[in-house]
Amino acid sequence: MQRVNEQDLAYRGGDSGVKYLFRGPRIDWGVILLKPGESLGGHYHREVEETFYVAEGRGTFVVNDERLAAEAGEAFRMEPADRHDIVNDSDAPLRLIFIKTPYLPDDKVNV
Repeated sequence: MQRVNEQDLAYRGGDSGVKYLFRGPRIDWGVILLKPGESLGGHYHREVEETFYVAEGRGTFVVNDERLAAEAGEAFRMEPADRHDIVNDSDAPLRLIFIKTPYLPDDKVNV
């Protein structure tokens, strides 16, 4: 059994970006905070499926060059090979929950 408190963990970018709550052994999951004007960064995965839940705010998902408006309460599932990015094009923070499975830490390909 593992137990964490999100407040004890740091975002990759300091005060925003990706924050992993759990990494492996079978899934990755955590939170993403994007400030206005920030983006996750375009990428895809060779084998990993990735799901996002918009917990707060609104922004835009870019999936295989299609732009999709996203708001709190919506969820998006990416198949392996789906090129995706998330852009906070609003004037308020965008907070998401993500889950990636299976646990393959070297599976990401930046585009």
